[in-house]
Amino acid sequence: MATLIKRIISTPRAPVAMGPYSQAVLIDRTMYIAGQLGMDPSSGQLVPGGTKEETKQALKNIGEILKAAGCDYCNVVKTTVLMADMKDFSDINEIYKQFFRSNFPARAAYQVAALPKDARVEIEAVAIQGPIQEASA
Repeated sequence: MATLIKRIISTPRAPVAMGPYSQAVLIDRTMYIAGQLGMDPSSGQLVPGGTKEETKQALKNIGEILKAAGCDYCNVVKTTVLMADMKDFSDINEIYKQFFRSNFPARAAYQVAALPKDARVEIEAVAIQGPIQEASA
């Protein structure tokens, strides 16, 4: 069996991990991106403006991590969205579709009891590094 290579992906253009975890881990061509809050990477604080602004910043943070691995949003195949209130679902979707425009990744979305820093939303992603050819079902 071939040995797989594990590489830690890190960029100063996304918030530093708030605990003992990596921004992302790349195994072979599969990248697992840790949950991103709507935190400004320079201040380490949540962006003001509520759910929509936090969602936008969380997705920008994911974009910076993708970029650090030579990827972009087209490489994302799965996301998980955690939200403090299911009533924010439509607002989150409104911002989400600005980043994922077609051939959307698979996704799960859950309301949770609480998020770090009292955030309104957290998003994690799985991406495949390298060229991906779209095929019809």
